[in-house]
Amino acid sequence: MNPETTAPAPDSVRTALPRLGLGTWPLVGPDATRAVLAGIEAGYRLIDTAAIYGNEDAVGAALATCGVPRDDLFVTTKLRGSDHVSGDVRGAVERSLERLGLERLDLFLIHWPLPRFDRYAAAFEAMLECRDAGLVRYVGVSNFLGHHLRKVVAETGEAPAVNQIQMDPSLARLPVRRANDELGVFTQSWSPLGRGEVLGAPVVASIADRVGCTRAQVVLAWHLAQGVVPVARSANPARQSENLAAVDVELTAADVAALNRLDRGEAAARDVEREEHF
Repeated sequence: MNPETTAPAPDSVRTALPRLGLGTWPLVGPDATRAVLAGIEAGYRLIDTAAIYGNEDAVGAALATCGVPRDDLFVTTKLRGSDHVSGDVRGAVERSLERLGLERLDLFLIHWPLPRFDRYAAAFEAMLECRDAGLVRYVGVSNFLGHHLRKVVAETGEAPAVNQIQMDPSLARLPVRRANDELGVFTQSWSPLGRGEVLGAPVVASIADRVGCTRAQVVLAWHLAQGVVPVARSANPARQSENLAAVDVELTAADVAALNRLDRGEAAARDVEREEHF
């Protein structure tokens, strides 16, 4: 590939992605299958898993029995660290497909950049080959910072379709989101509800009371208002439906600005330069 050009995807991931996704970590076995079935019944069409979660087979069991046509679902999984470092990307895709019971993935992400090994650009190149072979619809990354993204573009000539990052109102991730926007990378968020402190923030409670919705819906609506697709995990069917209803919550510009003021800065996010998961 010519490193000086960026080839656009044949169709836009922005229009293909459902507005809110169902996460599956750390659910495994029958618990994962039940949660995914309940989520699909509630209306979720974006299902997010990863090889390292150990639940692709359980997610696949739900996909096989949910009764929703395959083309109506958007299934994401991720490259685990051991396959990333070894370079066995094609094998990793094929094993994920087998466990999920699918012929093609909608989105395949590098789970962590693992910069100590400096293999992420090569892994992305191999993922593009899997896309071109018809095994994957879109290829992207997770937990990448701006300089990781720029290295990928410089060495492969193509930007990831998606960068899935840790993000909530207390971790607005402005530098990473600016890099995503600059390079044409769509932003997804994991752990979109934070670790508890965000839902307890007085400003979140105040907006929820005024709008007449739950605190979680306020926080998810904050993501949606900025064009970010949040991936929220819940095994509780009632909570799943509550979260999904956030797509109908309307926040004002003042609400978004008030929530933005919860941001603690980039230093509060997990240190992806040191994170290593295999």
